Amino acid sequence: MSLFTIADLHLSLSGSKPMDIFPGWENHASRLRENWQKTVGREDTVVIPGDISWGMSLEEALPDFRFIDSLNGKKIILKGNHDYWWSTKSKADRVLRENEISSIEILNNNFYSYGDIGICGTRGWINDGSEPADAKVIKREAMRLERSILLCKEAGLYPAVFLHYPPVYGSLVNSEMLEVMLRYDISLCFYGHLHGQEAHKYAPKKRFGINFWLVSSDYLQFKPLDISLIVQSAKK
Repeated sequence: MSLFTIADLHLSLSGSKPMDIFPGWENHASRLRENWQKTVGREDTVVIPGDISWGMSLEEALPDFRFIDSLNGKKIILKGNHDYWWSTKSKADRVLRENEISSIEILNNNFYSYGDIGICGTRGWINDGSEPADAKVIKREAMRLERSILLCKEAGLYPAVFLHYPPVYGSLVNSEMLEVMLRYDISLCFYGHLHGQEAHKYAPKKRFGINFWLVSSDYLQFKPLDISLIVQSAKK
């Protein structure tokens, strides 16, 4: 069993938000399916750090969830800035189960295990100081990340962090999120959100002793990244 990750699927199988208007995104759902099924096995796990569906509600996003459910493996998803369908974990769990979607789990104020690795995370936020309300959002997201990590550590697992927003972006640093990760000696952080030239220009590699991995789907050429060896090596 292997552990994979890929963010920013930006699915819109209802046709409400076609991605073909963006360079490199032509037929991306078909390309994603082909690469996914060749790479991921039925017993594997895939973490999807946000921007999953353009659906404005859970019901509108159902075609995208059914698409994801049809792919190999167990999927663990967390919220991105474009996941407008997001409500509460309990409601999402209920809607998924009512529609017999069984391979998708929600990461929100909790964690999941992969062997002796704990899959932790939350959406995060960009800290550019442009909006006064950002401070409240950042504080809330930092609390959610800390709870996820604490629960993981209480279970005796080694935490790997998954975020949608990069906590380090050029000269900008989301200090609240970073402080949580440093407090608990986090060495691995996987994130999405960055695309195109931004992905190549601003993607951090290793900062503050943390290895950052950008896993946006276009950056990965729509192929899930196998991180099994990465997370196991980080423990040593």
